[in-house]
Amino acid sequence: MAETVAEEVAGTVLVEEREEGRVALVTLNRPQVLNAMNTAMGIRLNQVMAELAERARVRVIVLTGAGERAFCAGGDLKERNTMTPREWVHQHRIFEEAMHRIRWCRKPIFAAVNGIAVGGGCEMAMATDFIICSENARFGQPEVTRGIMPGAGGTQMLPRLLPRGRAMELLMTGELISAEEAHRWGLVNRVVSLPELLPTAMAIGRRIAASSPTAVQQAKRSAKLGLEQPLGQAIEIELECYQRMVDHPDRYEGVAAFNERRTPDFEDCY
Repeated sequence: MAETVAEEVAGTVLVEEREEGRVALVTLNRPQVLNAMNTAMGIRLNQVMAELAERARVRVIVLTGAGERAFCAGGDLKERNTMTPREWVHQHRIFEEAMHRIRWCRKPIFAAVNGIAVGGGCEMAMATDFIICSENARFGQPEVTRGIMPGAGGTQMLPRLLPRGRAMELLMTGELISAEEAHRWGLVNRVVSLPELLPTAMAIGRRIAASSPTAVQQAKRSAKLGLEQPLGQAIEIELECYQRMVDHPDRYEGVAAFNERRTPDFEDCY
């Protein structure tokens, strides 16, 4: 029985290392239910994010969904249908931890959204550093139409990523928006055809992985920590991160490679 449960948990999220192990493709794997997140998937996603954070060779993480219809349709309401309030809260804490690991991952992580990304799925995509999507993608927070509200960052991320009025409308109506609308409003960086989605994601991942992992992580840290600060304080955060690179081996290697007209060989890092 224990082995069966372990196999069920492991199969809900798949991990594949690409680009010589430098790009990790993380796939939400419950396509039969539009990759809706159940307890097993939440547990596995926590495990995967913790493992990848400690895998020095991995420089970039790409998060996507299995199949052609959905990235993630949010929480599995069939599993939740008979839950007591206590069970619901316990499950949600598992989801909260997974979202926290994604949101504060030191390594660059972005979402390749292949279809529906609603509820917790939309929140998961927004928890990454940026989003690319296929033409059939749809985004939204429909929780209010089910008698609940977003609880994994939706009410905080949407107003930061979209114009305030548009974000409030989506949160209050539960309306979904198309890939084209999401791109027009700045929620996603680019829209491509479904067959082009993963090749495009790998190309982006390959480009990020070619740079100094430490420098990329410090740039990400500076941007995230400084975003909500007054400009003067944010610049101090940037300078603190900048100073960390001055005597770093990657800085010496990058400058030397430029002058020697060769490709730099940067160090892996956690």
